[in-house]
Amino acid sequence: MRVVVQRVSKAAVEIDSTVVGAIGVGICIFLGIGQDDTKKDVDFLVRKMSRLRIFPDENDRMTKSVIDTGGEVLVVSQFTLYGNCRNGCRPDFTRAAPPEEAKPLYDYFLVEMEKAIGKKVASGRFRAIMDVSLVNDGPVTLVIES
Repeated sequence: MRVVVQRVSKAAVEIDSTVVGAIGVGICIFLGIGQDDTKKDVDFLVRKMSRLRIFPDENDRMTKSVIDTGGEVLVVSQFTLYGNCRNGCRPDFTRAAPPEEAKPLYDYFLVEMEKAIGKKVASGRFRAIMDVSLVNDGPVTLVIES
């Protein structure tokens, strides 16, 4: 499982010009699910994302998590994180999990993240064409794999 996580001052997802998920200060997680991923990978990343200390304290040091700050979370499924561009100029997505395997793990991620942070998690829609807008705060962007 692979994520790109960004600290944001705001973020939103639109589908057909309708906002389906939006947050203020918090983290935006782009979630890629690979062929061999399991609930164990989800559990690892939920723990990591909810506790990741990327928010500043009173001394501007990154010592606080989204839980510590009461921030919000937006999760967007993104199979393109498993795009392989080594050969040619067209990405190969064969390492991404098929949708019927990825969807239950995506749903599980949302549920477990809500439990971890103690509040509703905003999200896009699995397999939809989405417009994502965000203001990256810092900028702080990390790539993390399970």
